[in-house]
Amino acid sequence: MVIDVTERWRAQERLALLNDASVRIGSTLDVTRTAQELADVAVPALADFVAVDLLDSVLRGEEPVPGPVDSTPTMRRCGQQSVHEGCPEAGLAVGETVQRSPTSPIARCLLKGESLVEPVLDFTTSAWVTEDPVRAAVIREFGFRSVMVAPVQARGITLGAATFFRSRRLGPFAADDVQLAEELVARAAVCVDNARRFTRERAAARVMQQNLLPHELTGGSALEVASWYFPADAPSGVGGDWFDVIPLSGARVALVVGDVVGHGINAAATMGRLRTAVRTLANLDLPPDELLARLDDLVIGLVKTHRADPAADAGNPSVASTFMGASCLYAVYDPVSRRCSMARAGHLPPLIVGPDGAVDCPDLPAGPPLGLGSLPFEAVELEVAEGSLIALYTNGLIETRDRDIEVGLSLLSGALAVPGETLKDIGGNVIKSLLTGPPSDDAALLLARTHALDAQQVASWELTCDPAEVGTARGLAARQLAEWGMDDLLFTTELIVSELVTNAIRHATAPITLRLIRQDALICEVSDSSSTSPRLRHARTTDEGGRGLFIVAQLTRRWGTRYTPTGKIIWTEQSVPSEGGAGDEVD
Repeated sequence: MVIDVTERWRAQERLALLNDASVRIGSTLDVTRTAQELADVAVPALADFVAVDLLDSVLRGEEPVPGPVDSTPTMRRCGQQSVHEGCPEAGLAVGETVQRSPTSPIARCLLKGESLVEPVLDFTTSAWVTEDPVRAAVIREFGFRSVMVAPVQARGITLGAATFFRSRRLGPFAADDVQLAEELVARAAVCVDNARRFTRERAAARVMQQNLLPHELTGGSALEVASWYFPADAPSGVGGDWFDVIPLSGARVALVVGDVVGHGINAAATMGRLRTAVRTLANLDLPPDELLARLDDLVIGLVKTHRADPAADAGNPSVASTFMGASCLYAVYDPVSRRCSMARAGHLPPLIVGPDGAVDCPDLPAGPPLGLGSLPFEAVELEVAEGSLIALYTNGLIETRDRDIEVGLSLLSGALAVPGETLKDIGGNVIKSLLTGPPSDDAALLLARTHALDAQQVASWELTCDPAEVGTARGLAARQLAEWGMDDLLFTTELIVSELVTNAIRHATAPITLRLIRQDALICEVSDSSSTSPRLRHARTTDEGGRGLFIVAQLTRRWGTRYTPTGKIIWTEQSVPSEGGAGDEVD
C-alpha cells in the first residue's frame, strides 16, 4: 500500500513555521527589529529573499495617513534577508528610503490593501522588471522567477508592504504559499503596530519631559551653572528625574534635583508637578527643611489620589505602581555670607569641590523619601569658599546594573577633581567617565560654581526705633547710591526706604537693619525681630494710611517677605537702568 503524505508533510512544515514565527516575531517593542524578524523567519523556508518596507510615519510612531491616489507615500527599508550572501534588492540597506512609482506593484498593493502575486515573472512585460532597470538586473543575476507582495496591515490600517522573491529552488508561489505568507505578515503587523504605538507614547513622554524641564538656567551673580540630562534608553520609557536653579530674594539662589520613582509618561507628568511645586514653595522663601516638609505633604496627597481612583487604575494598571514617591535635594546659596543651607529627602548627597581641588561629601542627614511622612527633615548650613564647585546628580548617573553606588560615587569624585577651564569641560569629563553607553535610567547632573559679592556691593546699617531714624535711613541710602553711581534710582529708593523703615519702627521691635545690595538689580532689605508680615491692600479714599506698600509695589519689579530665626526681612528689587537710560519717573 502506497500513501502520498506530501500534503500532510507540507501542512506540518507550515504549522511549524507559524509556531516559529509566533516565538521569534515581536520579541521587542522596536519597529525596525520586528520587521527584520519577519524577514528572518520567512527566509529560507518560504522565500529566497524578503524585503519589509514600512511607511515613514510608522517609524516615527504616528498614525499612518493615506496619501493621494496618484502618489506613493514615503517608505523605508526596515528589514531584509536573503539566502545569497548580502541582500541583493537594488543595493538598498536597512534605513534607506524606498522609491516606488505610483504604478508599481507595491503602490498598487498599498492602495488596494491586497496581496499581488506573479507566480512566473515575465521578463518582457512584468512591472517588476520594466519599472526599474537596476532591480531588473538584480532579478536576472540571482535568478528570481516568482514574486509576491503582501500589505502589512493591523486594525484596518496599512503600515507597509512585505515583498517575497523565489528562484527555482522553491518553485513558483502557490495558493498555499500565499496564504502562509499573509498569515506571517498579519502576525508581524500586529507586533509592528504595537511597537509603533509604544514609540508614539515614548516620544510623547520625552517631548513632555523636555518641555517640563528647564530650558535655560541662570544663577545670576551668585552662581555659574551648567546641566546635563540623558533620558533612559529602556523599554519602560523615560523617568522622572529633574533639576532646577531658582533665583531667590537677597541675591540668593536655590539648587534642586529630584527623582520620581517609576518610568513612563506618568512619571514625567508627576515630575512636572513636583518641579512646579518646588518653584512655588521656593518663592515663599521657605527654609530647605520646611520646603521639603511641604513637598512631602503634596506627594502624600498625590499617592492617596492615585490609590483612591480605581477608574484610573483600571484604565492604566501601571499608574498605582508607577508613582510611589520621590526623592529630592534642595540647597540655598547666599553669595553675601557665602553660606549654603541644604536638606535632602532620600536623595544622594551633593559633592563639593573646593578651590584647591579637594572633593568633600557633606554629612547631610538623608531624610525619608517624599511620600512617607514618617520622619522630619533636617537642614545643614555650611560655609562654602568662593570658587567652589557644587555637584548635584541622580542615581542614574552613578549606578548601573554592574556598578553599585559606592563605586559610582568614587568615579564621580575622581572625575570632578580633574581641573577644567569651564563647567562644560568638567561636566563633559564626568559624563565620559561614568556614562559609557546609553543609561538604563535617567541621568541628570547639575554643576554650580560659587561666587561671592564684593564688600563694595553690600551696605548695611543698624537703626533704632526712633521715628527720626527714617530721615537718617534716607540719607544713608542716598549717599550709598551716589557712591555707586546710581543717582537714577535715588528718588524711588528714598520712598521705598521711608516706607519700609517706618513700618518696622511702628509695627515691629528692634533690632532694625537696613541693607542695600547692588548686582544686576538694586536690592533693599529691612529686617526686624517681628514675625508679623505686612500685606498689600487697596486703601479707601477716606483712609489716611495704608497706601505705602501699594506705592512700593508700583516702584519695584518685585517685593516680598522672608522669615528668619530671629524675625523677618521685607525686601524689594529695582531694575538697574542701562547706561545712558533714564531712571524711574513718578508722576
